[in-house]
Amino acid sequence: MAYNSIILRLELSLNQVNFGDVASAISKAGGDITSIDIIRPGHEVTVRDVTVHVADTAESKVVEAIKSLDGIRLVNVSDRTFLAHLGGKISVQPTLPIKNRDDLSIVYTPGVARVCTAIHEDPQKAYSLTIKRNTVAVVTDGTAVLGLGDIGPHAAAPVMEGKAMLFKQLAGVDAFPICLDTQDTEEIIRTIKAISPIFGGINLEDISSPRCFEIETRLSEDLDIPIFHDDQHGTAIVVIAGLLNALKVVGKRMDQVRIVVNGIGAAGVSICKMLLAAGVKRLVPVDRDGAIIRGGDYSHPMWAWLAEQPQVEANPGSLHDMISGADVFIGVSRGGLLGGNDVQKMARDSIVFAMANPEPEIDPKEAIPHVRVFATGRSDYPNQINNVLVFPGIFRGALDCRARRINEPMKLAAARAIASVVSERELNDQYIIPSIFNEQVVIKVRNAIVEAAILTGVSRRIPHDFR
Repeated sequence: MAYNSIILRLELSLNQVNFGDVASAISKAGGDITSIDIIRPGHEVTVRDVTVHVADTAESKVVEAIKSLDGIRLVNVSDRTFLAHLGGKISVQPTLPIKNRDDLSIVYTPGVARVCTAIHEDPQKAYSLTIKRNTVAVVTDGTAVLGLGDIGPHAAAPVMEGKAMLFKQLAGVDAFPICLDTQDTEEIIRTIKAISPIFGGINLEDISSPRCFEIETRLSEDLDIPIFHDDQHGTAIVVIAGLLNALKVVGKRMDQVRIVVNGIGAAGVSICKMLLAAGVKRLVPVDRDGAIIRGGDYSHPMWAWLAEQPQVEANPGSLHDMISGADVFIGVSRGGLLGGNDVQKMARDSIVFAMANPEPEIDPKEAIPHVRVFATGRSDYPNQINNVLVFPGIFRGALDCRARRINEPMKLAAARAIASVVSERELNDQYIIPSIFNEQVVIKVRNAIVEAAILTGVSRRIPHDFR
């Protein structure tokens, strides 16, 4: 269930109602008062702002409860989330002031011409003389936004802005949202290639499957800057990080466990690929129509690739069939697919990552009594599997070493780095993955990315701290 904070501005006639009546009405309607601010005091009439924590489904009930009281005028209802988005959440700031003509001549004309000429003679100087070395484009077409689906580029913008905020706050990376008003694969590729000169990396975001695979592959082949589809690889990296630690908790090895992955879209395919790279020997990919089996015939190019892998099981069946005897279940699909009886059929000391949002594949209350390690994509339960742990450090490292691309060894190195933030002393079934606010996450991921980029020959620069 989603929760929100609303601010009610109330004008109270004190001879008709007291605040105790207000608090009681809000509580009965399902709201929880978190703060009260007196806007205008008075002996007869007072105006107060009341902040209420409430489930989305109960918000209208709280408002109606207030309206039903005598002696109260509801002046305004403000949603704190909407207030935070007024005017957008990011801005562009200059790095130095322009106070006089001399300043102007340095940053613009005529002085800037010398800098332009230097870059024209050596394009690599763009990394040292422009914003390119620290700037990432967050690109979407709005076709696969969060759990909302195809809501278009305008509605996708708040998510892209939020991602830009996280890039800056967590890793010091300047990111800018690019929301494209087209779903044509060729046009998206052309547009990104056309705008790429000013960016040091491209973060593809919320582009629907299977187009996202071709877009990323083609751009990676044509451009010499890192291209990273976060819905695929960010999710996969943090899943592998959590799984590495979960397996330590239950005392099992990656090459011994049988893993069911449900939901073989962008994230599911990338998870399967990383599991195979990490050494998994028994893999069961499952989608709506059941298991994707070894030797099967599939039109989806990624499903066809999975069907060729020797580690993929050949037995057909539904999700309910396939989960029987599994050591690990990883869900990136939709809510309410499993019940307690399903996870009871799993192997001893089972691991369940139910990451559909906002409703996981299985109700946590049903799953937790029967599994050893349980994780979701939500923040209201332990072990939140969140790709915010991934992309800031990935790009910080890739930019610092001017990587041409982000390859598979770099992704696996990032997963191991995230897992390593949780020490052996701290590790337990309620704590397999670090907090997104743990400063060591970005530092360790950045260092792992730089090292892997150098070892695999995709870096063009060795940072000072690696020399």
